[in-house]
Amino acid sequence: MAVRKLSLDNFLDEEKYVLIGIHCVIEDYRLAFLINQKLDIKFRRRADDVTNPSLNSSHALFEWFDEKQLITYYLVANTCKVEQNNLQHQSNSLFGEESSGATNYYLLPEFKKVNFLLKIETEFYNKEKIILNNILEIPQVVTAYSIDADTLKSKDNLIFN
Repeated sequence: MAVRKLSLDNFLDEEKYVLIGIHCVIEDYRLAFLINQKLDIKFRRRADDVTNPSLNSSHALFEWFDEKQLITYYLVANTCKVEQNNLQHQSNSLFGEESSGATNYYLLPEFKKVNFLLKIETEFYNKEKIILNNILEIPQVVTAYSIDADTLKSKDNLIFN
């Protein structure tokens, strides 16, 4: 009897997208506004952010779908700062000591210095250099560069649907 092996790789297609890392210190809505002006697109904040329930983190997500060219643009914050209040009880104290602090969580831990990620989903795309140059012309952006999605360990965090 012949044994046949079925691989899931035959059925699952890799999602094709371009990923751009953006370094800047402005707020997410301000960057979305500046990119809207520079690239002539219309980012809108999605009602549901990218969340990780185990870490209790939420990353801001902006989206725009270009119906003419069938391209979906996503702008997402890579960092999320979560305030934590811990109540520690000491054995020799009548009252507990309250300590607070903030912890940073990253959507892509491999790129901790990247503040925002621009993900462009499309089958055929050849305007990456043009978009990258337009983003670099924004005065508030320190730097921006392409990220090779094939080398990412946490590429599952970039699934927004």
